Amino acid sequence: MGVYVSIRGWLECDQKQLAAIREIISAHDDDHYSHGWGLPQRHFNWTCYAFYGGDVRELAASWLLDQLTEIARVPASDEDGDRVRGLFLASHEIDGTSEWQIREGRVLISPADDRHRYLDV
Repeated sequence: MGVYVSIRGWLECDQKQLAAIREIISAHDDDHYSHGWGLPQRHFNWTCYAFYGGDVRELAASWLLDQLTEIARVPASDEDGDRVRGLFLASHEIDGTSEWQIREGRVLISPADDRHRYLDV
């Protein structure tokens, strides 16, 4: 059956960055795990959000991490200099939960805080 990782989280960006994120997601479309992405149909106010949630095979976790790494590199699109930012929790059936922070143009991975342990029950 294999080992699974439950991955859920979100990205925050502006409209121009969201267009770039859509292109990255489309370029990695596998017609399976790609269905875990949730993107707004229409923009309102100033911040756009993109969500991902899914239970993926351990080997496919790198597929999503590669996308997030590419997304993290999307440049700021205005004078404010705001980059894409976000937070994901990845709960591995054996290795426990890690936190994936998308900020400052990269993905930073660290063990998740104990306060998130209730999600692994």
